[in-house]
Amino acid sequence: MRTKQLIKYTLFVSCYLFWVASGLMVAVGIYAKLSKEASAVDSLLTDPSLILLTVGILMFGITFVGCTGALRDLPVLLKIFAWILLISLILQIVAAVLGFLFSGMVLEKAAFLMGKAISGYRNDLDLQNLIDYIQKKFECCGVHSYKDWSQNIYFECQDSNPSLERCAVPFSCCIQKDKKAAITSVLNSMCGYGTQNLRSWKAESLIYTEGCLEKIVGWGQRNLLLVAGLAIGLFFLEILVFSMAVMLIYQIDLIIQKRKSTRRRGPEK
Repeated sequence: MRTKQLIKYTLFVSCYLFWVASGLMVAVGIYAKLSKEASAVDSLLTDPSLILLTVGILMFGITFVGCTGALRDLPVLLKIFAWILLISLILQIVAAVLGFLFSGMVLEKAAFLMGKAISGYRNDLDLQNLIDYIQKKFECCGVHSYKDWSQNIYFECQDSNPSLERCAVPFSCCIQKDKKAAITSVLNSMCGYGTQNLRSWKAESLIYTEGCLEKIVGWGQRNLLLVAGLAIGLFFLEILVFSMAVMLIYQIDLIIQKRKSTRRRGPEK
């Protein structure tokens, strides 16, 4: 007596794909962590490599349990896998509801984390590259405005600051008038020097003056259907995997019960 092969191998392949993806995340996270300078910031919330490592290791462990349980028809591992998925689904629903009800608090927390990231801009190369990418991608600067860069000790706009970058902003805040030429030309890393001293109406011709938080929220609102579609698609994929795990557990338990009943009838005959 065997379990239905379609459910078994569909569950295995699904877990295997996520397992491979999580392994790649762990590998990238380890590489990024080892290639950092010794003075790198070791904060989970502001270190992209630590986030990759943490998420990757969790996914790797969970999907490995699912793969092994599905391939070997082990109900114990499948039950552990199903319970973890169920808890994950519940937490996602709770997080979505709380995020909707307390959107103001979520934005405040996001602003705090972004401000913390700005403070550690020069201390972590991965974080620096991530911030530069976001600012260039969304054509923004700082959290709420370009003057948020005073939160960084190198860019702090105070007379007592001895840094050469005093009152400056990173080059990723600068407006590239000819983007095609900017790709081939030499990068002017000093284009944002002294811009924090300028009024917004004068600075906006040189740098992006809008904050990244508002820009990202605006992008999310404009692409609400896309974001919601991806989130719902991932959520239903998790439900599908959970359902297959439950069905496989039920089939294995049913087979075990039939085998036990067959053995009991054997001696009686």
